Amino acid sequence: MAAGIYLCFQGVAAADVAKGIDTLEAGDVAGAVTEFQAAYAAGDADGAFYIGRLFEMGLGTEKDLGRATELYAAAVSKDSALAQNRLGLMYLNGETVLQDYERAAELVCAAADQGDPNGQFNCGLMYAQGRGVTEEKPRAVSYWKEAAKARHVAAINYLGLAYQAGDGLEQDPVAAFEQFSTTAAAGNPMGLLEVAKAYAGGVGVARDLVRAHGYANLAASRGMQEARVLRDALTQQMDEADLSQAQGFARDWAAVEIAQPE
Repeated sequence: MAAGIYLCFQGVAAADVAKGIDTLEAGDVAGAVTEFQAAYAAGDADGAFYIGRLFEMGLGTEKDLGRATELYAAAVSKDSALAQNRLGLMYLNGETVLQDYERAAELVCAAADQGDPNGQFNCGLMYAQGRGVTEEKPRAVSYWKEAAKARHVAAINYLGLAYQAGDGLEQDPVAAFEQFSTTAAAGNPMGLLEVAKAYAGGVGVARDLVRAHGYANLAASRGMQEARVLRDALTQQMDEADLSQAQGFARDWAAVEIAQPE
C-alpha cells in the first residue's frame, strides 16, 4: 500500500467491501485498498474503516495509529458501526485520542444499537462496569443476549457468568452451564474450563469427574493455568480406569462450530 494513501476517493471505480476483504485475504493489500476506497466513494462507510485497520495493524504500510484514527473518524461520520465500535474503544483506552469514557460509551453503544455484535458486547461491558454510563447490569445482559444471537463467543461466556452469579438476571446454574457448553463445544478455553468446573462440582449438571478431567485437560492444552491445576487435582481423585477414560475423552474430542441462530 502506498505510504500516501489517505482519503483520496475521487474517481475510483465502483466496488464493495466484501470484494476488498476477499482481495485482502488473497494477499493483495494494494488491490484491497483500491476496493475499500471505491466502496467508501460509493457510500459504504466501512471502506474507510477497513483502510484504517490496515494502518492500525501495519499491513502493507507502516503502522500508523494516528492515520487509523482519522480514517475511523471519517467512517464514523457516515455511521459505520464497525468504526464506531473501534473508535469508541480508542476513547475508552486513550489511544491517540483523549481518554473519555462518555464519548467511548456514546460510540460503542451507537454501534450496538446498529446491531454490531462487537458493539453489543462492549456496550454491555460498559453498562456492567459503569464506564461512561450509569451501571445497569440488566441492560448489560440484554446487550450480551443480542450479541450471543450472532454467535459472539465472549458475549455467550459473559452471559454464562451472569447466570452463574445472578448478576443482572436470576441466578441459574443450569442456564450458565448451557452457555459455557456452547462455547466449550467450539473449543473456547474459558468455556472448556467452566464446563470442567461445573462437572467437577456438580453445579448445573450431574457431577462427572471423567468429563471434568477431560474438559480441564482440553482447557489446559489451550493455556489455561487454572484448568491445569484443576486437572491435576482431579487426577489425584481418580482411579486408573477413570483416568484412562478421561484422557481418551479429551483425545477423541473435536470442536464444532457454534450453530447459526434460527
